[in-house]
Amino acid sequence: MKHHPDTRFTTWDGPMGRMVLAASPRGLSGVWFEGQRHGPDTSAWRQAPDHPVLQQAITQLQQYFDGQRQHFDLPLDLSGGTPFQQQVWQALLGITPGATTSYGGLSAAIGKPAAVRALGAAVGRNPVSVIVPCHRVLGSDGSLTGYAGGLERKTALLRLEAQAPH
Repeated sequence: MKHHPDTRFTTWDGPMGRMVLAASPRGLSGVWFEGQRHGPDTSAWRQAPDHPVLQQAITQLQQYFDGQRQHFDLPLDLSGGTPFQQQVWQALLGITPGATTSYGGLSAAIGKPAAVRALGAAVGRNPVSVIVPCHRVLGSDGSLTGYAGGLERKTALLRLEAQAPH
């Protein structure tokens, strides 16, 4: 994952733990649970807790966790991934809140049914947790499979969405 050289970041103590949020000049480029797999090295980024996109993201995340928001309305910058990763991340945005899909279903939806393993790797590298809903992808038998933020968080996110009005 490549990040824009002018990336700004902040942290937020959300209900599922501390999160790191990043923004490029194009938009929100990252949301990670602290310590999750594939998390960023923020040492070259400048802290910007008052950055408008980061503040907007925190507000919308809080509304989501409070059950007041199902859809996010934020400018996203997913350009740090490969073209295939970007295609997968865009497809994740199409999964309806409260719904789930399988890795096979998602690979078929993007027209690459034989690319299930590559798709799984791209889902795992999703840089914008929660907002780009990789937690809505399950195993072919409906089982909870890997989640970079931890399976307990994946379970909690799916439970939160199941309880929210759609």
